[in-house]
Amino acid sequence: MTDRHALPLYLQISEMLIRDINAGRLADGERLPPERDYAERLGISVGTLRKALDQLVEKGLLERVQGSGNYIRAKADVQAVYAFFRVELLEGGGLPTAQVLDVTTVDKPADLPAFGTSDKAHRIRRLRRLNKVPAIIEEIWLDASYAPRMAREDLSESLYLYYRDKLGLVIHRVEDRMGVAPVPDWAPPEYGLTAGASTLLATRISFDHDGRRAEVSRGWIDTNVATYVARLK
Repeated sequence: MTDRHALPLYLQISEMLIRDINAGRLADGERLPPERDYAERLGISVGTLRKALDQLVEKGLLERVQGSGNYIRAKADVQAVYAFFRVELLEGGGLPTAQVLDVTTVDKPADLPAFGTSDKAHRIRRLRRLNKVPAIIEEIWLDASYAPRMAREDLSESLYLYYRDKLGLVIHRVEDRMGVAPVPDWAPPEYGLTAGASTLLATRISFDHDGRRAEVSRGWIDTNVATYVARLK
């Protein structure tokens, strides 16, 4: 990825591996291929791979055994950029990327759950891909009290990371509600479903550290390629 708003490549790789571990595609105790071979398979340098694996070691998801190799150590509740992102490819995992379609500040629509203190919200529309496959279109509404303005060129690959680093807003917890709804008419041609087609709709309410509703989002998931996953222990 060459987008200046994208996560650093090593972080993309570590996040991809975390999601593969969570999905069971990389099993606890599994030995990864030799680093040079693995880097070649992923199309990255050995140095980038090692930096990504360092992230897994820090999170307790990887054990380096001298003279033997790198072994997966699966565990729950790992802090990650996409810890709250619950949509996966049908086969599991998939690195999320986001293409911003539109950013505008408008009055809050009446059909959204109540949130925030302002009458206005920043509306962000995005196309989400998983491993480069179009999978979700999103409409995100952030209460305008958290930022006086918002422009698409300011947004990073991860909105929650942008909220934290640029707005001082930490999303502490989320509440997801699932349903079925028609695809909206603003869906881009790259998205696999046409406007009006019924599909899985995830509506999310995001809460800040003080328990206030900061954001509401809606994600239309193309169930031909992806699904919503919640793992409980």
